[in-house]
Amino acid sequence: MKIVNYPHPALRVKARPVTTIDKEVQLAAGGMLELMYRHEGLGLAAQQVALDFQMIVINFAGDPEQQDKEVVAINPVILEQKSVFKDREGCLSFPGLYQDIRRAKTVRVQAYNLRGEPFEMVCSDLAARIWQHEIDHLNGVLFIDKMGPLARMGSKKMLEEFIAEFEEGVQKGTIPPGTEMKL
Repeated sequence: MKIVNYPHPALRVKARPVTTIDKEVQLAAGGMLELMYRHEGLGLAAQQVALDFQMIVINFAGDPEQQDKEVVAINPVILEQKSVFKDREGCLSFPGLYQDIRRAKTVRVQAYNLRGEPFEMVCSDLAARIWQHEIDHLNGVLFIDKMGPLARMGSKKMLEEFIAEFEEGVQKGTIPPGTEMKL
């Protein structure tokens, strides 16, 4: 399992709902948490590891020692959004790219845990930003889609570099041709 970088096609796939929480889903959650920590992230969506189902992992502290801050969310949805704020945001699929992005300041989300139990959570500020960012991934929406015109202009060179690296990887065979989703 590895994190795919932009413009990998997996990042634009709209994820399918999870209907059964089986061993594969549980193993994927563990692998995703491990990868998220290795890359010093706060969240990771299944599409970022080329899986096509609705699951995200989060650690609001970004610290593997604080497992009480860990969340595995299956089929998450945002039920309510309040207020708006703009803050710096990045993404593990866009290493080194950061821009100010407008997001809801507070969200109420609903999801299922790995035992299939529903839960709700109300979060604000950074935690709300993480939820929105990761749920966007499940819908094939990337943080670059949320950039304003100035941020997009400021990111143009890096985005072109990501595209060039991806194309080079396909040509060299380090990225498989077609880059099909794993099921």
